[in-house]
Amino acid sequence: MAAIRQAIITMLLASGWAIAAEAQTVHDDILPAAVIFATSTGYWEDDGNLLPVERAPTTTQSVSNQDMGRADAETRQRHGYYKLFAVRQPDKTSKVFLQQIAQNDAGPAVVSTVELQEISDLKPYVTDIRPENSSGFIKEPGLFATVYLKTDPAAEPDGWTVLIDEFGDITVEKATN
Repeated sequence: MAAIRQAIITMLLASGWAIAAEAQTVHDDILPAAVIFATSTGYWEDDGNLLPVERAPTTTQSVSNQDMGRADAETRQRHGYYKLFAVRQPDKTSKVFLQQIAQNDAGPAVVSTVELQEISDLKPYVTDIRPENSSGFIKEPGLFATVYLKTDPAAEPDGWTVLIDEFGDITVEKATN
């Protein structure tokens, strides 16, 4: 009887470890380890005909209306939010990216991804990224966020603002007090 109980307990523990290992594997690929800071903030909307956020000379990945879950040829109102994130590089500096995310029936979809060269060219050590507010409610279209970074690991961080106006124009500049 004790041997059967021991075998059952061993089997349950082994299956629990297998489930835990499987769960860990499933979650490992959700967010790459190199993404060190991210914030989703602001919002955008259009009639379905506007181009995604783009900035020369970077490349932009975009999705078509059908990729966004539209089976009909009709133009429909689109809306979504922005995601700003830093990706650590092998030399411990970071590159900063901006994504335009569409909300649709199938869930969020990436409309575009652009690198913010003004920040990435500094070869910064990003220490934080913060939205204008954390209430989750933005009254006007656009984005305002601050990226905190150091160009020298021993220095104090500087703030850089990322602003997208209601027309989709992007401004990146050192924050002024």
